[in-house]
Amino acid sequence: MPPYATTPPTLFTLILLSGLSVVSLNMFLPSLTNIAATFEADYALVNLSIAGYALAMAVLQLVLGPLSDRFGRRPVILAGLALFSLASLGCLLATDVWTFLAFRMLQAAIASGFAVSRAVIRDQVGAREAASLMGYLAMAWALAPMLGPMFGGALDQLFGWRASFWAFLGFGVAVFALCWVDLGETNRTPSATFRQQFRSYPALFRSGRFWGYALCMGFSVGAFYVFISGIPLVAAVLFDIGPATLGIGMGSITAGFVFGSFLAGRFAGGRALTTMMIVGRLVACGGLTLGLIALLAGVVHVVTLFGACICVGVGNGLTMPSSNAGAMSVRPDLAGSASGLSGALTVAGGAAMSALTGIVLTEANAAHALLGLMLLASVLGLAAALLVLWLDRRAAAPA
Repeated sequence: MPPYATTPPTLFTLILLSGLSVVSLNMFLPSLTNIAATFEADYALVNLSIAGYALAMAVLQLVLGPLSDRFGRRPVILAGLALFSLASLGCLLATDVWTFLAFRMLQAAIASGFAVSRAVIRDQVGAREAASLMGYLAMAWALAPMLGPMFGGALDQLFGWRASFWAFLGFGVAVFALCWVDLGETNRTPSATFRQQFRSYPALFRSGRFWGYALCMGFSVGAFYVFISGIPLVAAVLFDIGPATLGIGMGSITAGFVFGSFLAGRFAGGRALTTMMIVGRLVACGGLTLGLIALLAGVVHVVTLFGACICVGVGNGLTMPSSNAGAMSVRPDLAGSASGLSGALTVAGGAAMSALTGIVLTEANAAHALLGLMLLASVLGLAAALLVLWLDRRAAAPA
């Protein structure tokens, strides 16, 4: 057996770990109809493999973060990878839809790679440098879901839908082996008992700074969820563009996020967390405001609409690494718990904004309502960032 890692992981290992935890959500999305046909099941039931999986990941983040504070980052990540690999094997060998769905929910154990890898970074470096490193991780979070469905669709076309789960099994085993040799323990001060850990939680929950960071993340991602929920209707009503063109347009906001994350990786290390957060929110709000003004002036064009949305992607790329690092810096001894809680709040915020979009958008108001809701979410994210800035300055005032 390869040697047991005793040193902190390389950034490359964390990028692969984070990428696998994200791509597992939607890589087999093009195969849903074939899976339904194989199991002779309703498409709505098979779709639980996406919606239910996302919910399971959100809930698990609340559990895996505290577990990593108590028992360490390494065992939680390795256990998550082992369960993910076994569950992938179960999915590809399943003979009925219920067995498939059960193992698919078990695959959500890979959430450890998303939640705990952020805590691993925060264990090793200060808040500003953590924000810089998370900028590069965020690029993987953006690129993985873009490329995953393309890869999964190609596998399905060549070998059938089970090939995606063979790929998941191979990825899981490979990343497990990599983490075994390159992911030493970084939590040097684990909680002695869960009771001691739970006694520390109220200080985290009562922290206005933690909620400011977490809400900034939630509303920033919420603007993205508004976009993906509403843009198909807007595109159909205003521009009558085909699915391929729409796919390119939807990818534009992700491309903006990758660019913003790259900028965060380059510049966040030398700037205050709130500076990067506020700049990101201003970029998003500014682009959306200009887009709304153009619409109100009668300038209805695909460039106007998607250009405003790209600004949201760039702004989120600038904001998210610093808000992530900030949430885990409020109580460094609870970095895993803070990562899990803030991650779950982000998913919940995105789901709430997505539901609101479905209620508000109609064919009559589609474009204006879309940009308006995205602007609302971005402004609320800006307000949360300004709250953190105010709390920081108030805390520093006596000194």
